[in-house]
Amino acid sequence: MSKDYYQILGIEKKASADDVKKAFRKLAHKYHPDKGDGDETKFKEISEAYSVLSNEKKRQEYDAYGRVFNESGGAGAGFGGFSGAQGFDFSQFTDQDFDMGDIFGGLGDIFGGGRQKQKRGRDISIDLEVPFRDAVFGTERKVLLTKVSECKDCNGSGGEAGTEMDMCKNCNGKGKIHETKNSILGTITSVRGCENCHSTGKVPKEQCKHCRGLGVLRKEEEIRITIPAGVDNGEMIRLSGGGEAVSGGVAGDLYIKLHVSPDPVFTKDGSNLTTTLNIKLSDALLGSTYALKTLDGDIDIKVPAGVSFNETLRVGSKGVPVSKGKRGDLLVKINITLPNKLSKSAKKLVDEMKKEGI
Repeated sequence: MSKDYYQILGIEKKASADDVKKAFRKLAHKYHPDKGDGDETKFKEISEAYSVLSNEKKRQEYDAYGRVFNESGGAGAGFGGFSGAQGFDFSQFTDQDFDMGDIFGGLGDIFGGGRQKQKRGRDISIDLEVPFRDAVFGTERKVLLTKVSECKDCNGSGGEAGTEMDMCKNCNGKGKIHETKNSILGTITSVRGCENCHSTGKVPKEQCKHCRGLGVLRKEEEIRITIPAGVDNGEMIRLSGGGEAVSGGVAGDLYIKLHVSPDPVFTKDGSNLTTTLNIKLSDALLGSTYALKTLDGDIDIKVPAGVSFNETLRVGSKGVPVSKGKRGDLLVKINITLPNKLSKSAKKLVDEMKKEGI
């Protein structure tokens, strides 16, 4: 019974050439036998499926007849009677198809080629409480973090000031170590950065006494954080390079999650601020002027006669800063307070209004 190569790769029959490549890359990385949890049988199977479906002529034959014909006209598998990974033609791969180092994970660079990835320090995340006013107008905060940082005494070089640099004997000044390993693919060469010189190929004659030649050390550091105007609760700020440092590499990032404290008077609605103004029934009918609290101080707001319950009055440019010299508005929601008890004279006046249909 012929094999279903599409099912083996987990793709549909109408899958594009790129879909075939992506499926193989994912499965090859997962099942490669040189990985601790790999599966040689499964790897051979997906490699066979890929060799057929990645070749236009073979794929057409397979789709038409359920099998592939070899050059002599006989039926054969995509590997010409596939018998192990040694029969696989890796020359069909190009740099555009796959990063072989990605497929084989920790195996390193296949056959001595490939690229080294720069080391990167660990990212850090912290939570920061921000008062409502600071969230609206923006501010700067300083926080103390204990983390791995670059040594200031040697500027990360690991050597005492003015010391000469010698060639690293561990890697012979190349900054990387080549290792060979036998596998079903033959001899595989992997490349890793030299830890002794942090991939630089040089080591200081006299090590920095402060960091003991590491170039980094764990210490308490003050971080300045700029909080922009108009941030929302739960928003995240990314400070590039603010994470932990690493010898011979770049520092990670610092992520700051903001927790904006609620305000008893104001709420934020995009670039606008909203608040509620309680007014008397008589002022709603006849109009009046009220003192209104804003984040810029108290102002007078004119309440027009005949204003309705829940009507919104707009005070321009008293909201959230949106750009240089420009701000949102303050939206004032009107709440008309009704008296719990009326005097006789007040009842008489209300009766008069009732008679007039008010």
